Amino acid sequence: MVKNEVELRRREVTVEDALPATLPPLLKRLYLQRGVGDAAELERGAKNLLPFQALSGIDSAVTLLHQALLDGRRIMVVGDFDADGATSTALTVMALRSMGGSNVQYLVPNRFEDGYGLSPEVVEQARARGAAMILADCNFPSRALAGVGVAFYLMLALRAHLRALGWFGATRSEPNLAELLDLVALGTVADVVPLDVNNRILVWQGLSRIRAGKCRPGIRALLEIANRDARQLAASDLGFALGPRLNAAGRLDDMSVGVALLMTDDLSQARMLASELDALNQTRKEIEQGMQSEALALCQALEREQSDLPLGLAFYHPEWHQGVVGILASRLKERFHRPVIAFAPAGDGTLKGSGRSIAGLHLRDALERLDTLNPGLMLKFGGHAMAAGLSLETARYDEFRQRFAELVGEWLDGESLQGIIWSDGALQPQEFSLQTAEMLREAGPWGQAFPEPAFDGKFKLLQQRLVGERHLKVMVEPLGGGPLIDGIAFNVDTTLWPDTSVRQVELAYKLDINEYRGNRSVQLIIDHLWPVN
Repeated sequence: MVKNEVELRRREVTVEDALPATLPPLLKRLYLQRGVGDAAELERGAKNLLPFQALSGIDSAVTLLHQALLDGRRIMVVGDFDADGATSTALTVMALRSMGGSNVQYLVPNRFEDGYGLSPEVVEQARARGAAMILADCNFPSRALAGVGVAFYLMLALRAHLRALGWFGATRSEPNLAELLDLVALGTVADVVPLDVNNRILVWQGLSRIRAGKCRPGIRALLEIANRDARQLAASDLGFALGPRLNAAGRLDDMSVGVALLMTDDLSQARMLASELDALNQTRKEIEQGMQSEALALCQALEREQSDLPLGLAFYHPEWHQGVVGILASRLKERFHRPVIAFAPAGDGTLKGSGRSIAGLHLRDALERLDTLNPGLMLKFGGHAMAAGLSLETARYDEFRQRFAELVGEWLDGESLQGIIWSDGALQPQEFSLQTAEMLREAGPWGQAFPEPAFDGKFKLLQQRLVGERHLKVMVEPLGGGPLIDGIAFNVDTTLWPDTSVRQVELAYKLDINEYRGNRSVQLIIDHLWPVN
């Protein structure tokens, strides 16, 4: 990536400082740059969670569930085919069973047959299985809570209601719902919801249980197969190592495998299921890489036809997999920094598309406007600002691509396409230490809307070599003096790197800990690097 494709910007402090004076200066700066100026926002104890009574409709939901438990009715938990849906489903089923539910089952829709959401087809499947009550975990309103967070809150409310009625006693013990917080942490991070104060508490509590070895066998098995040390687990590991393996089931096969993994109490079975998910995830990677290559070839052809790429991009290939087009759209959006919709054949003469957008363009609003201007162009669509899904007839793809490009061109300008790298500033030479790296790791959990600390600076480039074909391993030294530090940049452009003529570089990076054969050392995870003239 050449430097003029992105702009490096430093985060600014936007709130007044009411943080403790004892807080290390670097941490105080990082929190203030993220809009956290009050010590109360840094609390991570479970007692600081928002009360479940604040959740809209909670009383009605609890009353319905209580009556269903009293009557011994069959309860069907309808989940979803992503990691949030799997964790929500597993948590709800296990919690209801632990509170006396004797006939609690679950149904996870099939991405390829049932479509998105609680569709009439899914309701009919539940009815056919004898369900007398359907609990859809995704329909409870909550601001930044993921579906699994809503499910956890609902189970807390139900337990409190049953406790007040004397439901628990000698014949029925009261469940410890904190044992399910590992599922809450995984689903919350994997769903990429904003980590506001409440979500940070939920994730931190779940992470703490996992680090202490108090997690479900399924999560332990996922950690093993992803080669992650539970004791050193960070929120990013949930998002980049465990979440994709769980999501692979819903993308390529049936998420029931993922739910079964999370619910099993048998570690041997968990390891078998985790291995199955790992194989699916590897297949997903291979499919995605092939699709990316084909999409880039389409881009090159488009560039040959036109001097500039359209501001809104749409791609289709008759051999693409509909379970992977969302990831493909996300990768292409990151590469070209413009809204992207990728399509795959649905097998019935229609195409299913998944889109990802950039700041400045509300994707669902754009599709709604497109539908207004071109009635019937799309068969159906839905989504939100940054992601959306749609379907259309195969014969109308070219028309859609043109109309989408025209609309985005009217709504966006060239400045909107400027990629931005956000930095928290420079580190001082003495801050390149294990102590600093460990402090940053423990200061989270970091994630969506509460980004992991990132820094920038100029360095002498002392060594550089490729590892694993596309990853650049370097040794650098801060300009002006400082320790020698190892760093790695993943998936570099191998036509540009390594470059032995470059002696100085500007880096945007994260401070990390490299653990190898019992040795721990500071390592830079390099997000971007540019030659310094």
